[in-house]
Amino acid sequence: MNSPLNISRRTFIKATALAVGGLVIAFSIPNAKRFLLPGIPEANAAEEGNKLPTPNAFLRIDTDNTITVMLAHSEMGQSIWTTLPMLIAEELDVDLSKVKVMHAPAAPEYIHTAYGIQITGGSSTTWSEFDRYRQAGALTRALLVNAAAKKLGVTAESIKTENGFAISGDKKISYGDLAEAAAKLETPKAVTLKQPKDWKIIGKATKRLDGPEKINGTAIFGQDIHFEGLMTAMVARSPVFGGSVKSFDASAAKKIKGVQQVVQVPSGVAVIADNYWAAKQGREALKVEWNLGPNAGLDSKALVSEYRKMAATQGLTAAKAGDIKTASAKVTKTVEAEYVLPYLAHSPMEPLNCSVKISKDACEIWTGTQMQGTDQQAAAKILGLKPEQVTIHTLFLGGGFGRRANPAADFVSEAVQVAKAAGVPVKTVWSREDDVKGGYYRPMYLHKAKIGLDANGMPATWEHTIVGQSILLGTPFEAFMIKEGVDATSVEGVADSPYLKSVPNYQVSLHTAKTAIPVLWWRSVGHSHSALVMESLIDELAHTAKKDPLEYRRALLKDHPRHLAALNLAAEKAGWGKPLPKDVFRGIAVHESFGSFVTQVAEVSVDKGVVKVHRMVCAIDCGLSVNPDSLKAQMESSISFGLGAAMQSEITFKDGMVEQSNFHDYKVMRMADMPKVEVYIVQSTEKMGGAGEPGLPPVAPAVTNAIFAATGKRIRSLPIGNQLA
Repeated sequence: MNSPLNISRRTFIKATALAVGGLVIAFSIPNAKRFLLPGIPEANAAEEGNKLPTPNAFLRIDTDNTITVMLAHSEMGQSIWTTLPMLIAEELDVDLSKVKVMHAPAAPEYIHTAYGIQITGGSSTTWSEFDRYRQAGALTRALLVNAAAKKLGVTAESIKTENGFAISGDKKISYGDLAEAAAKLETPKAVTLKQPKDWKIIGKATKRLDGPEKINGTAIFGQDIHFEGLMTAMVARSPVFGGSVKSFDASAAKKIKGVQQVVQVPSGVAVIADNYWAAKQGREALKVEWNLGPNAGLDSKALVSEYRKMAATQGLTAAKAGDIKTASAKVTKTVEAEYVLPYLAHSPMEPLNCSVKISKDACEIWTGTQMQGTDQQAAAKILGLKPEQVTIHTLFLGGGFGRRANPAADFVSEAVQVAKAAGVPVKTVWSREDDVKGGYYRPMYLHKAKIGLDANGMPATWEHTIVGQSILLGTPFEAFMIKEGVDATSVEGVADSPYLKSVPNYQVSLHTAKTAIPVLWWRSVGHSHSALVMESLIDELAHTAKKDPLEYRRALLKDHPRHLAALNLAAEKAGWGKPLPKDVFRGIAVHESFGSFVTQVAEVSVDKGVVKVHRMVCAIDCGLSVNPDSLKAQMESSISFGLGAAMQSEITFKDGMVEQSNFHDYKVMRMADMPKVEVYIVQSTEKMGGAGEPGLPPVAPAVTNAIFAATGKRIRSLPIGNQLA
């Protein structure tokens, strides 16, 4: 008999189907011909028709009529727990309320259809799985219909399906009763998907399937994991990045009731205890002498000065057209500006945590992660195991925003190291302070631009230099997302801006700064800084040319219909050009990212230097909206996240250390500060884009453009804070 590790995937699928007494469907789709993150090469072109390729995820129907969908991606608040099952339920002809959902484990079968790794990121889940999940539903339905036809002695063509039943005349059989028979049939080589006109679920506003359990507290997040023998650990880490332990005294820590062990690990010193509070008190009592290393002098103001010096020199070319030197002699006006954006923390509501249980030939990990495969490989390497010997139990994520998709697998690796050193199962927990001070931030960026206007007030030359750290250097993404030294994520939103396509002479250059500060993608990645700069500059050009900011954008974007669709819808719904209440002013911004086009209109007042955002009007064209309710929720979330970053959030360094520690000084949006939010969806049949991130980039420039309308002052650095005081 073959060992479990040697059986074929097809044998496994058949055996699983028989074991559960039902039908298990494996499904995937060839890589779609598109890419989302700039610099990622296009995947192989999709096969013609609806051919069914090699399996990599599963749909199960049990004999009790239970339908279970395994998600190859992680639910972290973006509602894919509902959206992806909607696709299956549509083709399967079942009521969505009958569908149960589970996170898939880390395994090669669940590799992303475009990115080549198992990941939830880049606002890519819905568009990347749209065909794959619909095919799963259609394939399952075909097998069930064939089983019903055989059982009833009729043709498959004579059978219709409805609400989980196969129906022929006055006879109907539930899917559960057909599951075992369907599992024994030969899989069809192709299936026919429903036409949009026949959709009953896709495109309809749908309540979240994970809503009830998140409301009643039964949803399981990483912090909720507990089992017999599981200890809790907190790690004392160097206050300066790159520092190391010189020595430590654990005697006081070990006197704390509940503290069981104190062990040194690569990231610092771990205190292992019976519970969180004991671990926290033990860590506070721990005495550690640190070798702070060469980064003890890190200082934010000094870094900005260094960046400014770099911006004054020629960088690597990211995009170029025409002859700026010759054309500059003919411009009538010149606009020059410098923008500085700070480091930002991800600050998910659930701080990082990871539970690890190590046995002789296996390891189990419970955590909320956006990158299961990478975490699995990192754990295996630490323990000397094969990746398949490491089981990742993906749980609900209490927010991610990129922090839980780290190619370095930092918090998972640390948890494995702690459990390995302790010799017992351990949950390693980060406090909020650990999270804010612990690194992997959105990089700080400095932009310097010089734009020449022609006699009509339109840009004729555009020189743009960007300075910032690369989030890709040293990661597996470096090979195909850094070309000739240019990190695509550092220049996205500028180098590929539609505005530059109307400028005959332009050059975008990049300086990649190197510091010890660990950086990572943050919600909307490079667009989080480039949109502010581009939309502020366009606004400034419009005012310099004495033109309405909306009309100026319309002129520059006349050949970009999807930008215009979002721009026009938001302007209409906001009442652009119509009177506002006294002392309230509007600003507008439009930006494309992750395949979607979003406009934000902000209504703002400034009283004695205090900025108040009264209303945000958002319009998005993301192509087909599978679940309009979820789409609107993501735009609302992006607005909240974006306003926090625009108004208050920043990470700064002094003497090598992060100055912020918790939400009292790393400020995010509070409910009391939220404006009225309106979201409108462009009815579009264009290519699908993402939803989790595209709403954020135009938020800050819409606000700062409104501030200019109110005060005549340009905000050139974030956060806005008390700049107007």
